[in-house]
Amino acid sequence: MLNLADIGTVKEILRQHDFSFSKSLGQNFLINPHICPRMADSCACGAADCVVEIGPGIGVLTYELAQRFSRVVSFELDKRLLPVLSQTLSEFDNVSVINEDFLTADVEAIMSEYFDGKPFSVCANLPYYITSPILMHLLESRFPIDNITVMVQKEAADRICAEPGSKMSGAISSTVHYYSEPQKLFDVSSGSFMPAPKVNSAVIQLKVRKQPPVSVDDEQFFFKVIKAAFAQRRKTASNSLASGLGLSKAVIDDALIQSGFDKNIRAETFTLKNFADISNFLSRC
Repeated sequence: MLNLADIGTVKEILRQHDFSFSKSLGQNFLINPHICPRMADSCACGAADCVVEIGPGIGVLTYELAQRFSRVVSFELDKRLLPVLSQTLSEFDNVSVINEDFLTADVEAIMSEYFDGKPFSVCANLPYYITSPILMHLLESRFPIDNITVMVQKEAADRICAEPGSKMSGAISSTVHYYSEPQKLFDVSSGSFMPAPKVNSAVIQLKVRKQPPVSVDDEQFFFKVIKAAFAQRRKTASNSLASGLGLSKAVIDDALIQSGFDKNIRAETFTLKNFADISNFLSRC
């Protein structure tokens, strides 16, 4: 059994395959032996027996997932890693590696083929540059996901998990809370990776909601309102919404006042219920 969290073993495997790290793909491989078991355990606490992994690297997290789930499907964009994964995961017959970009792959068809339409979880050590697109794709596509357990940059983790209405809240935290119940599980130091990034990371988990926590008349417009509200954080919500939605300030001020707010309020103080009330009022105008 290979110790994929041992730096010497990792270097030897990469040497055998003449592999060099790609900065453009944000490749940083975990070498802390305690992280992946904790991530896999957290992910496996849900009801799903199948799991999707995005960016397996050399398979250190995949190895742990394969021992906890009946079926593992890993999306790896870098074809240079395919022979590496073939070596490191050779003992498992429940792992399938898909050499495609998760964001452009026909995930629904792939999940139907491998999971027979059953709910699944998602577990990944996400490259920093693609964290938001991946999370939004997973949530907005409304796949039958039980939970999403991912490692991201610590600063991003704090923003994503921030409660709407708090100082750190933003468009992504409001959107994430609409679709899921997020929480930060634990921090991960930069020294846990090879090569070591310049920032620390954190593991978060999003428990996907079966129903949104608020009722909105027009979901697409609801998210448009959230995006517009945070587009210019230094401005009042009234100015940001008027600019972002292309509506007159008088209409926005009236919506805020009718929804029980001062027209000089800032968007960061809005809860999801507040955003729902404002977007419902505006969509009926």
